[in-house]
Amino acid sequence: MTMPQFAGNRRIANISATVAQAWPNRYDVVVFLALGAVLVAMAHGAKTMQQPLTGLAANPVSLDPANLPQYALLTTLRMFAALGFSLLFTFIVAPLAAKSRKAERVIIPALDILQSVPVLGFLTFTVVFFLNLFPGSQIGAELAAIFAIFTSQAWNMTFSFYQSLKTVPRDLEEVTEQFRLTPWQRFWKLEVPFATPGLVWNMMMSMSGGWFFVVASEAISVGDTTITLPGIGSYIALAIEQKNIGAVAWAVGAMGVVIVLYDQLLFRPIVAWSDKFRVELVASQNPPESWVLNLLRRTRLIQAVNGLLGRIAGLFGGGVSTLSRHAPEPRIGKTAGRALDILFNIVLAAVVVWAAWSIYSYVRATLGWSDVVQAVTDGCITFVRVMVLIAIASLIWVPVGVYIGLRPKLAERIQPLAQFLAAFPANVLFPFVVMGIVAWKLDPNIWLSPLIILGTQWYILFNVIAGASVFPRDLGEASELYRLKGWLWWRKVMLPSILPYYVTGALTASGGSWNASIVAEAVSWGDTKVEAQGLGAYIADATAAGDFHRVVLGVGVMSVFVVALNRVLWRRLYAYADRRLRI
Repeated sequence: MTMPQFAGNRRIANISATVAQAWPNRYDVVVFLALGAVLVAMAHGAKTMQQPLTGLAANPVSLDPANLPQYALLTTLRMFAALGFSLLFTFIVAPLAAKSRKAERVIIPALDILQSVPVLGFLTFTVVFFLNLFPGSQIGAELAAIFAIFTSQAWNMTFSFYQSLKTVPRDLEEVTEQFRLTPWQRFWKLEVPFATPGLVWNMMMSMSGGWFFVVASEAISVGDTTITLPGIGSYIALAIEQKNIGAVAWAVGAMGVVIVLYDQLLFRPIVAWSDKFRVELVASQNPPESWVLNLLRRTRLIQAVNGLLGRIAGLFGGGVSTLSRHAPEPRIGKTAGRALDILFNIVLAAVVVWAAWSIYSYVRATLGWSDVVQAVTDGCITFVRVMVLIAIASLIWVPVGVYIGLRPKLAERIQPLAQFLAAFPANVLFPFVVMGIVAWKLDPNIWLSPLIILGTQWYILFNVIAGASVFPRDLGEASELYRLKGWLWWRKVMLPSILPYYVTGALTASGGSWNASIVAEAVSWGDTKVEAQGLGAYIADATAAGDFHRVVLGVGVMSVFVVALNRVLWRRLYAYADRRLRI
């Protein structure tokens, strides 16, 4: 046999072996059937969302439990659509804030303001816009609901990714400099992998946060505009309106089933996969596992396709660039840099003054200083509630989060339960809270307060779990070697390690608590309404009355409180963690 013939036979044998390795096995069949079922469900839900807007009135939401599978599908599609937009927003905005000092000075205050704007505040101004964008179609209402859910998800994920980018270990940064990686290569090869574990836990929290506000997102009522989209949120709203506790229980059960399904099929595999990005010198002794991930690893065709996609992605990520070894970075002289900084500050100050004047001009048309004093007074009351509740939640959930995060097997069992508790809508508790306050003549200013932290306390827990789960095992072994225990271990080892993650959780929990006050300070059960004094109740009443001037005033005052708190407390803790506690 000649050499060319031998080489040709070897190539044929290699191709045959590759084809054989990629030939589907029984695990591929299971995966394809599951993917097919998911795609069919998505197509059915998407078709339902494209119906004429008049169909919502012709087919109103029913409390028949047989409709819950359909409603659960539609709600889940809205939430995952919002999660996709939130992830895209995160990957665009967070790197800009982390890598550009000028962009950071604009983006971070803007995020502080946006996370403080309540869902009802967004709906007040976006419902009409989306309905006019798609006149006569249900798509407009669907986009308004998706946007409202997006506003309850995006800020938490963005802050998490920003915090991770700001705290990348210096030794890893030095490695990328030695290999002369381009900024694009560094982003995908270092920064995204380093941020992935924390981002995954915050994605789970964002999904749960979306459930918390799903009632306001699907049962939209702004002034004279009332839209009820079919979904679990509108089902709960109707059950509360009709005082049907049985229907509320059915909705909670359906919500629990949905959370378990997407936890097992999506989030648990992602958590197990992201464990390989932990920064440590020794291997994890109890890595998280997922039966779905194990199933995917046993497939042939899926693995072959995954390898092909990985090679294609590698073309975009690239290896070490030879051009980057010689291409100098553009530099600006000190004088020109100072001039640009001064110009930037002038433009930024002008924009802030213009925005403040626009709000003032809009509000003063119908409101006076007495209204401003009332809004500020209500804001001070809500501020006290939020700070007390954040302090209590921190004392409870930081130790619990560290305990869970250091034990991956326990985290696997706790994960779906934590997601369910974080997703539990405060509206479901309204019947018991209202009846209890009325029956025992309790003070709403005290007993409505826990509802504010009901959904947002989990931001602290999830972020602390994320921080503890990536705690380097080598540091743990060093602390054991030096016999650091008790408060000394907390003060010297664990608290410094999780502080950036805790700040992210506490910051978003604080902003989310202001948002939740809209729901928690004014609650109703049928015709019975109980209200506590505070800025949340102020905005809720103004929204229900369609009083846009008071809505703008309330949202503006809330934004001032949140931005001031973030600047005085949380941003300084961020800077301290970056300056003194960075590994």
